[in-house]
Amino acid sequence: MNTTTKYAATALAAALGVTVLAGCGSDDGSAGSGASKGSGSKTVTLVSHDSFNVSDEVLKAFTKETGYKVKTLKSGDAGAALNQEILTKGSPRGDVFFGVDNTLLSRALDNGLFTAYEAKGLDRVAPDTQTDGKHRVTPVDTGDICVNYDKKFFADKKLAPPKTFADLLKPAYKNLLVTENAGSSSPGLGFLLGTIAAEGEDGYEAYWKKLKANGVKVVDGWEQAYNEEFSGSAGGKKAKADRPLVVSYASSPPVEVLYADPQPKEAPTGVATGTCFRQTEYAGLLTGAKNEAGGKALLDFMISKTFQEDMPLNMFVNPVVEDAELPELFTKHGEKVDTPPTVTPEKIAANREQWIQSWQSLVLK
Repeated sequence: MNTTTKYAATALAAALGVTVLAGCGSDDGSAGSGASKGSGSKTVTLVSHDSFNVSDEVLKAFTKETGYKVKTLKSGDAGAALNQEILTKGSPRGDVFFGVDNTLLSRALDNGLFTAYEAKGLDRVAPDTQTDGKHRVTPVDTGDICVNYDKKFFADKKLAPPKTFADLLKPAYKNLLVTENAGSSSPGLGFLLGTIAAEGEDGYEAYWKKLKANGVKVVDGWEQAYNEEFSGSAGGKKAKADRPLVVSYASSPPVEVLYADPQPKEAPTGVATGTCFRQTEYAGLLTGAKNEAGGKALLDFMISKTFQEDMPLNMFVNPVVEDAELPELFTKHGEKVDTPPTVTPEKIAANREQWIQSWQSLVLK
């Protein structure tokens, strides 16, 4: 999903670029045993987007279980990170790639980026997230891309925030929305796909013409949109941002609570739940990985209960393992979206590039 990070919390970690996380600890025992076939290296390299964030204790648990240290290489937004891996396919920069989602999955698979591996514990993963029958990728998390709103702005203006895609076209919301470039940003593309799901393949172009006329602003990626342009975020307040609507995630509001000092009783941001699109993120063993055994062990671990229950308050995404529990802060301040619009991976694969080109010609020119 995202993410992210999709959120301000991981933006600090992203600035570090490459980090090595290791140590000792305890695990729930569900990590894999791929270490027995290792290449000799005790380091497994995870390539990801900037949103990847996990507790030190959890990676120490992985090290204790398998003997491997994890080195993370962060590579910008999900789309940018994937592009770098396509350019280096066959001679990858790491062993595992995390962060390709259902909007971009076909690009990764068509380019042969991943070696098939059926991760241990996959039977505990929600069936609707397992879209690749060949096990070239492993589902890791889900998140809903939605418009977020600045509660204070709308309260001060005595204006009800938008709820649906159709609402965003109303004159009352002119010049209020900022979104990401669908050609370079995962949430930006997710939002475009949400409008296609809602308006239909025959109606989305007309919708975007109207949205452009209503003053939507487009920026390159999530960090700029959320932390520089959105008035409801902590970063946006510091930047004196003036856009009270932003394309982000249904789980963004808990971040604004968790990292505030003091923590408010209520999140300062809300979610327009009628503007959401369901995102699933995957990890895969990179073809040509130097430490294939370590990569397999890491994939096993990423769907362990230990890793899955660590994600919500670090990456602000939903677990895919059905018995993983969500923390109270996440459930209290996040939004649960039961049936967001969606587009099948097959339809995305067949039409994504044409949809993006059409969007760019309509919105960016």
